[in-house]
Amino acid sequence: MLAYTYLEKGKFELIEKPKPVLLHERDAIVKVTLASICSSDLHIKYGSVPRAVPGITVGHEMVGIVEQVGNKVTHVKPGDRVTVNVETFCGECFFCQKGYVNNCTDENGGWALGCRIDGGQAEYVRVPFADQGLNKIPDGVSDRQALFVGDVLATGYWATRISEIKEEDTVLIIGAGPTGICALLCVMLQKPKRIIMCEKDESRLAFIHEHYPEVLTVIPEKCKDFVLENSDHGGADVVLEVAGVPSTFQLAWQCARPNAIVTIVALYDAPQVLPLPDMYGKNLTFKTGGVDGCDCEKTLQLIAQGKINTEPLITHTYPLSRIAQGYELFENKRDGVIKVAIEC
Repeated sequence: MLAYTYLEKGKFELIEKPKPVLLHERDAIVKVTLASICSSDLHIKYGSVPRAVPGITVGHEMVGIVEQVGNKVTHVKPGDRVTVNVETFCGECFFCQKGYVNNCTDENGGWALGCRIDGGQAEYVRVPFADQGLNKIPDGVSDRQALFVGDVLATGYWATRISEIKEEDTVLIIGAGPTGICALLCVMLQKPKRIIMCEKDESRLAFIHEHYPEVLTVIPEKCKDFVLENSDHGGADVVLEVAGVPSTFQLAWQCARPNAIVTIVALYDAPQVLPLPDMYGKNLTFKTGGVDGCDCEKTLQLIAQGKINTEPLITHTYPLSRIAQGYELFENKRDGVIKVAIEC
């Protein structure tokens, strides 16, 4: 089968690999129908994910059809249309039982697919712990509608949940990339008093204006003053940092009101510094980490009910044979790209 593969730092290539087989009685083999390119794939490409294993097939955001299951898999069967979770988790350890599935203690727990084991930018993928890692797609929900359930939408939903948003809140979201927009969609479900989106890219701002006209927007250079003018208590009640660069990390705490919640969603290429003397007295609560992707069933139902629609994020589609072109476009942010879908 064809599989897009991490060969070495700076180099991905589409190569032939053997079709995966069941290795454990809780595994499933999924025929991938649609995958997508994620910023985390670029982090792997350029060496920002030290645990990524050269030789693995990349890709951790995909949907497909179950082809084969191990004899201990009970929740899905061959022929089922499914989403694939970015997280691999056993469902049984202390952390899984608490819902902290990103910290599953199994050797493949956490982000494994497309990082430490073969992922889904390929014709087939093996999914460990299939009863936890696969969710059936409801009738009437298309592959394109369900594509982001296992990763960026899961991240947006998780980030919103841990941010404890209330109806009287002003919420600032920094970064209007794919994850930022998914966070926006989930924040909107909480019906806060106002939402402000901070973004520097004109095409992404235009996307927000077109699809979510009720959301206020601002560029980073004007963000602090704008938030002060459009909040009730000297800053945002909740800040979600989804951009992932040093300047936005600083902007996040600076725009937060005293006693606010600052949720760090982004993955950074380098360590960030908390200037504690400057922050002293703001009494901020920081929340951060990898997504606990255990709400996929809920988000699929919200999609089926018409309450979440992520399909507009798919701005470009390529066949697997042309995936390198999709990467080039996505990496260089050309042609107003938000997300690239790959037909496998």
